[in-house]
Amino acid sequence: MELTSDSKVDEVFKSYPKEVKQQMLHLRKLVLKTASEIEDLEILEETLKWGEPSYVTKHGSTLRMDWKQKNPEQYAMYFKCTSKLVETFKVVFKDKFNFEKSRAILFNLDEKIPETELKECITMALTYHKIKQLPLLGT
Repeated sequence: MELTSDSKVDEVFKSYPKEVKQQMLHLRKLVLKTASEIEDLEILEETLKWGEPSYVTKHGSTLRMDWKQKNPEQYAMYFKCTSKLVETFKVVFKDKFNFEKSRAILFNLDEKIPETELKECITMALTYHKIKQLPLLGT
């Protein structure tokens, strides 16, 4: 897998408070590791959308992540709200994550992320246009 990265993404990661930066870099690492494990995923683009680190693939739905000052104890992974992604995550992983409507998985800064399940969510997002017709996105 080839990663193309906008240098401005690093600036955003550097701007987070220390305790937030560690969690956000961990999410980034999970996205990059998961993408590298997806067969036939050739290029992952790391860019900024709405000022937030975002990940785009040829056959995927944009995946974003951010921490916001107005909710300082939380950070989130965002998905396109018109997709079936979060609605599917709510069915499959209802006891594993906290959700914000049909757009995000929310994490508390002090919680351990269920990595196996989150990697499944990341995979679904990065391959969305290949699986969107499948029941529960193929899970």
